[in-house]
Amino acid sequence: MEKVNYIVNKKISIILPNYNSAKYLSKTISSILSQTYKKWELILVDDCSNKETIQILSKFEKNKKIKVFYLKKNKGAAYCRNFAIKKSKSDYLAFIDSDDLWKKNKLEKQLNFMENNKLEFSYTNYFAKIESKSEIKEVMSPKKISFEEFTNNTAIATSTMMAKREIVKNIKFTPTEICEDYFYKCQILKKIGKAHGLQKFLTTYRVRNDSLQRSKLKNLFWIWKINFTYNKFSFFRNLISVINISISSIKRYGLK
Repeated sequence: MEKVNYIVNKKISIILPNYNSAKYLSKTISSILSQTYKKWELILVDDCSNKETIQILSKFEKNKKIKVFYLKKNKGAAYCRNFAIKKSKSDYLAFIDSDDLWKKNKLEKQLNFMENNKLEFSYTNYFAKIESKSEIKEVMSPKKISFEEFTNNTAIATSTMMAKREIVKNIKFTPTEICEDYFYKCQILKKIGKAHGLQKFLTTYRVRNDSLQRSKLKNLFWIWKINFTYNKFSFFRNLISVINISISSIKRYGLK
């Protein structure tokens, strides 16, 4: 039987960047509201969305646990996440994208896992809902992962992450066009050495037809650029990283 020993006075700030996600946003926020662990706040930063999305957000603003910040200019997901982290004051940070879903016991299970094992950062398994194929795949995350392993695999989905705020509060998402979360995870792994995965399927990650993640060549280009600019990889080390990441991505989501 799984040990249940979470400390009820531990608060979680949920970080959610949003841009024109009217189609998915209500379900995402509803999955947060249904959490069995109740000591949380949602910090949602809207990146200058359209009227349809704003109308949906207005329905949730009455909830005292939901803090919505509206940007007057589009500044990207990295800025939104960094802004939300600055506004947070909780013990833990949890991340979710505006089109993803959590199982109702996601926060409870992951907080138990971290408290019981004295962890600073963790992630979980997830379901990949691939819209182009009308298919759902189970993606197993490794039990442990280091910086070196991550830069050959990228096996951590952002919407599965939870971290102690004190550990990551000064780490920034890079303001790149895409893959802004890649170097964020790299920095955390460099700092703590190894991260640990909870081997439970607690998140649904949506791979949309219009998702930037589906543009594999563009995705790999930005990983190459981040590795060279921020991780300071040599040409050969970078080449190995990009090849291995490409192979692991194909295994997870397929060629199309």
